[in-house]
Amino acid sequence: MSAYKNTNLQFGIQVKAMMADSLSVNVDSSFKSEFSTEQKRISTQEAQYSPSNIQKAIAEVVGTYILIFAGCGAALVNEKLPITILGIAIVSGLALTVAIYSVGHVSGGHFNPAVTVALAAVRKVHWKLVPVYVLCQMMGATLAPLTLKVLYHDKVDIGVTVTKYLSSTSDLEAIVWEFIITFILMLTICGVATDHRGSKDLTGVAIGIAIIINIIIAGPITGASMNPARSFGPAIVSGDYKHIWVYITSPTLGAVTASALYKLLEVTKPTKPEPCHCNMCNHNHLPL
Repeated sequence: MSAYKNTNLQFGIQVKAMMADSLSVNVDSSFKSEFSTEQKRISTQEAQYSPSNIQKAIAEVVGTYILIFAGCGAALVNEKLPITILGIAIVSGLALTVAIYSVGHVSGGHFNPAVTVALAAVRKVHWKLVPVYVLCQMMGATLAPLTLKVLYHDKVDIGVTVTKYLSSTSDLEAIVWEFIITFILMLTICGVATDHRGSKDLTGVAIGIAIIINIIIAGPITGASMNPARSFGPAIVSGDYKHIWVYITSPTLGAVTASALYKLLEVTKPTKPEPCHCNMCNHNHLPL
């Protein structure tokens, strides 16, 4: 009789355990289903409200136009009313800040083929967007000095907007100069714009300051391009392509190196706990 009771007791315990496991599986399944549905809903909303590729392309044209128009315009003004390298640096830095805050949230605010390639190299941007972005940046960079040429007529030589380095500067020295200042610029971009720990409110200010510093230091020597579009656009309008290869390859290499280095400094963004809606407990569940 005792053995019979023990058998029934063990059977009852096993049944209860199986029921508990079944309930746990059902609850876990409901959690997974709920969070999966919620994640799909959020993804759908993000896709619905994110800019289209056409909007991104237009933003890159406009942003690059603003940057190059101001930078080249300052160089032309310096021919009539000397504002020195300090004035040109401040104008260029503020122009980039304005472009970032005005249309940067649409396209990401690259306005620079070297930046686009560097971000694609570390998978921050899809490679399929690189040709579109680069083409749009080149368009904006060409339209800006062309506009200045039309507005200034023959009062000022548009050739002063072309980035050149001193005759006493060798090709290697120019490459090193452009590599270093572009490296500094790209490292700043990675720190304030692509890292989740950075202060997003000061993104435009920090990048603009980096431009000002670089132009003050390297402007009198190489013109401080840091941007293949900045050199290529005025070269097309003026027809002067001397040393253009330096201003295309060196900034690109500097930007890619900076983004690759910063990749080593990044940390994985922590996963935020999802709120619990199961009406069975008062704690948060991590995504399942």
